[in-house]
Formats: sequence, C-alpha cells, structure tokens
Amino acid sequence: MDKILVTLENGIKRITFNAPDRRNAVDPEMVERLHHLVLETARDATRVLVLAGAGDAFCAGADVKGMLSRGRAFDVTEHLRRLTNPTIVALREMAKPVIAAVHGPAVGIGCNYALAADIRVASTEARFGQVFSRIGLIPDGGSTYLLPRLVGYSRAFELMASGELVDAGRALALGLVSRVVPPAELDGAVQEYAERLAAGPAVAYAGLKRALIYAETHSLAEALDYEAVTQADCFRSDDFREGVSAFVEKRRPVFQGR
Repeated sequence: MDKILVTLENGIKRITFNAPDRRNAVDPEMVERLHHLVLETARDATRVLVLAGAGDAFCAGADVKGMLSRGRAFDVTEHLRRLTNPTIVALREMAKPVIAAVHGPAVGIGCNYALAADIRVASTEARFGQVFSRIGLIPDGGSTYLLPRLVGYSRAFELMASGELVDAGRALALGLVSRVVPPAELDGAVQEYAERLAAGPAVAYAGLKRALIYAETHSLAEALDYEAVTQADCFRSDDFREGVSAFVEKRRPVFQGR
C-alpha cells in the first residue's frame, strides 16, 4: 500500500497521507517521499496543491515509536535539516497556493504541515495540537515561527507548553483555520477553493506569496518597495491583460498563468 497517494486533475494536485492504521503518523519514508513530492510540485504544471489525510485523521505527527526503535543513533538534527525543514520552506515559498484539508487530528509535525499551507479548511472533527512537550520535545517543523504569527507569542507559548489540543471551533476563533464545515462537506469545500484558485492569475498568486513572506521580516518601507517591483512582473503578464480585457468586456477572465 502506498503510504502517500497523489492525484493531479485540472491543475489541482492532491497529496494524501495514507497510513490510516496509525492515523497517518509519518515515518522517515513518508517524510522523504513528501519532500520529493513538494519539490516536484513546485516545478510541474500544478496550479494548486491540496494536502489531506486518509481515514479519520489528517496527520497524527511523527511515528515516534518507529524513531525510538532506531535507538539513540537516530540523528534527529540531520533528519530535520535534510527533509523536514526543506519541505516546510518549499511549501511556504512555492509559487502556488497550498490548501490543507484537515479532518481529525493534525498534531505535531502534522499540525505544522498544515500551518505551512496558505489556507486551512477544517471539518468540525479537526483537532490541532503542538504536542511535542508531552514527550519532552520542543516543537519543530517551523511551528515556533509560524504559530506566533497566527496567534501571538503568549498563546503560542501556552499551546506549545501545554500540548493542548484545539478543537475546530477554537481554531477558527484563533485564526488557525479559514473555514470549518461538517465532515461530509470538507472535500466539497476544499475542491471549491482549489478550483477557484486554479482558475485564478498564477503570476499574481506567486507574487502575492513572495510579498507576504518578504513583509514578515522587513519594514513597511521595504515592503512597499517590494510590492512596487513585484507589481511590475504582474503588469507585464498575459494574465493582467486578460484580466483588464475581461473587466472591460464584462465577462469572466480566463487566466493562463503567464
């Protein structure tokens, strides 16, 4: 059985964690496979990436039992630097929208794969947790960077120190997710988002992601200048010309991502 499933249809790629017997906890093989898939997606014809989990979970973190079986010889720093960290960076910096479809638990690294997405849509059964402290670890996978920017330092510290699980309703109130829907509606809601983004101006989306990431660590003046430079890329694109033509002609634009 493939532990990660991949489909690509109409520009929408879906990567699904597929180890439902352990609630999609990722082992080193899955982490490496995901890393390669994300790098591949950044280069191929995908317009939108969806991350999801099979069964009743998104991803229940790392397969800690499997890691412990390797003993103290397991080099966690090398593992994070070589696979986990580049995957998180690639998801964030990918010039394409990334949606996390979260049903059931998204904890540990599973939570942080979701946090690295641009949009998180959750079912009412979703649970989010930085559970590392429960087993004597600090959070990794970029959560010390990503979570405070969503909820603030104090709440991030509280959630990480306690290892508390956050239900879908509180996740929405905290700004961790964009939308919460009943479980039966999750796939449809995610597909709706994905189709809308896949039909949108890819050049502008790429510039938008770059500008948002740049603005996180730069001054207002620097962000304004970055917008000005990035806007020129959009201004020269075929998508911009199509968008203006569609506006003038009072029709829906047909963007080609050029």
